[in-house]
Amino acid sequence: MSNLQVAPAALNPSRLQAIRRGIEKESLRATAAGELALTPHPLALGSALTHPNITTDYSESQLELITGVHASAETCLEELLQVHQFTARSLGEEMLWVSSMPSNLPADETIPIGRYGSSNVGRAKSVYRMGLAHRYGRRMQTISGIHYNWSLPEVSSEQYFALIRNFRRHAFLLLYLFGASPATCSSFVAGRTHELQQLSAGTMYMPHGTSLRMGRLGYQSDAQASLAVSYNGLDGYAASLHEALTRPYAAYEAVGVRNPGGDYNQLATSLLQIENEFYGTIRPKRVIKPGERPLHALRERGVEYVEVRLMDLDPFVPIGIKAQTIRFLDIFLLHCLLADSPPDTPQEIARMGRNQHKTAAYGREPGLRLERGDGEVGLTAWGAELLQAFAPVAAALDAAHQTSDYSDALRGAQALLDEPDLLPSARVLAVMARDFDNSFREFGIAQSTQTRAKLLSLPMGAGQQARFAAMSAQSIADQKEIEAGDTMPFEIYRQQYIAPERLGLSRAAVAPALAAV
Repeated sequence: MSNLQVAPAALNPSRLQAIRRGIEKESLRATAAGELALTPHPLALGSALTHPNITTDYSESQLELITGVHASAETCLEELLQVHQFTARSLGEEMLWVSSMPSNLPADETIPIGRYGSSNVGRAKSVYRMGLAHRYGRRMQTISGIHYNWSLPEVSSEQYFALIRNFRRHAFLLLYLFGASPATCSSFVAGRTHELQQLSAGTMYMPHGTSLRMGRLGYQSDAQASLAVSYNGLDGYAASLHEALTRPYAAYEAVGVRNPGGDYNQLATSLLQIENEFYGTIRPKRVIKPGERPLHALRERGVEYVEVRLMDLDPFVPIGIKAQTIRFLDIFLLHCLLADSPPDTPQEIARMGRNQHKTAAYGREPGLRLERGDGEVGLTAWGAELLQAFAPVAAALDAAHQTSDYSDALRGAQALLDEPDLLPSARVLAVMARDFDNSFREFGIAQSTQTRAKLLSLPMGAGQQARFAAMSAQSIADQKEIEAGDTMPFEIYRQQYIAPERLGLSRAAVAPALAAV
């Protein structure tokens, strides 16, 4: 077990009160019949390019709802709820699909890619998504989740990377406790090799699965599997990404930047087109300046916060996540920061990957064992050790906020560990079996319909409605202004954007840092 290197009590209450968090929540738009909505991004929601709270993720049909930065779980979720309310009122008969795994999908090529207008930055966003389609297929991109952004003042880049290493070691526990995607529509795996079992005519599942989204069906790629990205420090991490962003990759060179007709296939032929293409359970992040590359921002100014990327949507909660889950994430992340965090090694990185896949596919299997060090340990035994180690962290957060909410969140997690039938992944399968003849689609339609009705029934003041409508109108005006100001041909813009010097270091300067990884 990791020992705490810093006693939680050593963090004074004012510093613990200064933890900040924000949420980005993806959801597909679906029809009342559970089909993927193929309509354009609703005009009432403004411009997906410039709206601060409402955009799209991969698909034109995939909304991303974003909060600002908050000092408490309550205010964060309150803003997320308001964004949901406005969105639900703007969707007409459509609804937000409540599960991480998609609703019934059409043929791959008819899944619409996000559209962001005629500006260079808008076109680049669409071309990047076209590149993802060529590289990984469109189906994989329709998986939705919640990203949790978290920061603590006075934390150095080195300390954030220590947090990230521990997070990756212990991420299995979050998949086990909060994974909520054990099943999917058969359409998702049509024509693909997979290990899923048939549950009913239109439903595939893993009997003890927790999160298909984070397993082999989810954000995985053979190309990225060749990336040995180390989290032992900013220099090594940046060098690894720099290499992937500038090294040509044969399979993507074969696709080419443009097709014979002149349309764009992708932004670049390198292993990664841009930084966001790198899939990970957690990312070091920095707020970027207009036009700045994320890697350049990290190199210039260091890590500002971390982005947790492995949380499934909770289909039993209208906005996909509840306060108790956020508080547990705060405890988990703070423990990752305070605990001893030895450097990672290629062997450990491979072990962590295997543990992730095992937990995602078989997490609730009684007696399941994970790899730790040179041996194995039971998943629930390791989880119990971690929860015990979290107790002082929860107590310190309770003291700082004069509450018992954090200890309550820890007790809630212990209850889930003790009673696997209470886990969200188990509840999804139980409700599907009890009420929907084991149909994932029918379960999703019912939960999504119920969520839509709940959001529409909640009161929303005229002032609040007007404020969101004004934001939508402003975002459309902002997009038009960007488009009017563009003079550079798109091809020049693309070449300049992907130029290696925009990443902060020349390729030659990267070599020594890579050698140290």
